[in-house]
Amino acid sequence: MGQVAPASTGEAFLTASEVDHRSEGRADERPTSHRAEVPRSRRILTRALVVLVVLALLGGLGTAAVLTAPGLARTLGLPVSASVDPPEPVVFRPELAALPASAPTPTPEGVAAALGGRTAGLGDLTGVVLDPASPQTPLWSRNPAEPQVPASSTKLLTMAAALLSLDPETRLPTTVTAGPTPDSVVLVGGGDVSLSSLPDGRESVYPGAAHLDDLVAQVRAARGGQPLRTVYVDTSRYSGPLLAPGWDPVDIAGGNLAPMVPTMLDGARLDPTALDGARSGTPAQDVGTALGKRLGADVTVRDGTAPAGAAVLGRVESPPLTELVHTAMTNSDNLLAEALGREVAIRENAPASFAGATGAIRKVLGENGVDTTGVTTSDASGLSTENRIPAAVLASVLTPAAAPTGTDPRTAILRPLLDGLPVAAGTGTLVDRYTADSTNAAGRGWVRAKTGTLTGTNALAGVVSDVDGRLLVFAFMSNGPDPVGARPRLDALATALRGCGCR
Repeated sequence: MGQVAPASTGEAFLTASEVDHRSEGRADERPTSHRAEVPRSRRILTRALVVLVVLALLGGLGTAAVLTAPGLARTLGLPVSASVDPPEPVVFRPELAALPASAPTPTPEGVAAALGGRTAGLGDLTGVVLDPASPQTPLWSRNPAEPQVPASSTKLLTMAAALLSLDPETRLPTTVTAGPTPDSVVLVGGGDVSLSSLPDGRESVYPGAAHLDDLVAQVRAARGGQPLRTVYVDTSRYSGPLLAPGWDPVDIAGGNLAPMVPTMLDGARLDPTALDGARSGTPAQDVGTALGKRLGADVTVRDGTAPAGAAVLGRVESPPLTELVHTAMTNSDNLLAEALGREVAIRENAPASFAGATGAIRKVLGENGVDTTGVTTSDASGLSTENRIPAAVLASVLTPAAAPTGTDPRTAILRPLLDGLPVAAGTGTLVDRYTADSTNAAGRGWVRAKTGTLTGTNALAGVVSDVDGRLLVFAFMSNGPDPVGARPRLDALATALRGCGCR
């Protein structure tokens, strides 16, 4: 689930925006020490309920009806039956219809009129609105080349580079080999930060993650009854500092980050089911300790590397790349984004470090036709306050993903970016925005966008189908005002595009 196949001209296009295990989440990106503390009333959507609003690409995509159940209907402000009888089971029946190929294109004058009255109070606002079918001439722009702090919208660049450079079926391994002595083993980190500490049958915040228990079972069978005293943890896949420039160590306890190593349990979360829960400051040692404990030994955990030619005792693998991209985008998962950035670096023969990853991401994008002028990044996730990205670059990543089928060779590769975008009032970091009781309720279900929030920084970049059935790409960035006031104003811009015939 989650991988998107390209559609042919005139066919419906499903972007898999069901609310399932992947999209249970939070109201916005996790607060950091750099961020204003924003009150949140996170609504965890019941797994049995689904919301489906499918955005369709001109000539190649389709729209969909919204499927509702009572709890979700109330969230979205839709009618709910007054019957006191037990409700019938919810049946998931997506209905798709292609966007009309003849849908009129808004005019620049019309878009300017729709957005003009909604730009007040947004500080240093930059942005651009494009028709992905003809992106050469923007429908609206304001200083789109001005670099601003992008916050988590940085992940758009990271995920695009990962999709462009890596095989979509790439899986990240965690391996255990024989150690240098008979009473030791080596756990080799292969970049999977999603390895689950939960028993089989229970899912963490990473759907489909590999389970430590499966690895333990393989190792136990391979070692027989040999005593175990030492677990070496090999973190040599990554290099450089464990924290990026612009990261604050206090954010480890705040739930936003952990030292960046190539093996973790549940993204270093202390509670594997808490999306925003506190993280560990020793994630690699935690995996080694847990492995030894589950093998029934009180082990010593040390740094080390596997001996040359050491026998492999066990191996498990992460979900495929497209699933990891979906999770990183929808939940704005910082450590997963950093891990994928390092895989891009390794693929490009660059150091698997913060500097190596960010350089490799820019290189891959540049080689694939994305002008990265003005981009300076210190991490792959957007947590760093030192990042700068122009709104035009965010849009230039989304535009080929949203282009009509057959018009851009990058489109089929980048389609999963749309799959991972949070849905307004439905999933991920937009679950508590565009709600029925808000002034932007008209955008709920229709706006799909990557959010970005740091203190004094807001970004919103994504796609929306207007009332005429024309798909539009937008990227808005605001540096200056408080996030509490800026976010609904950015939401209002996207909502205006939804209601826009704008001719």
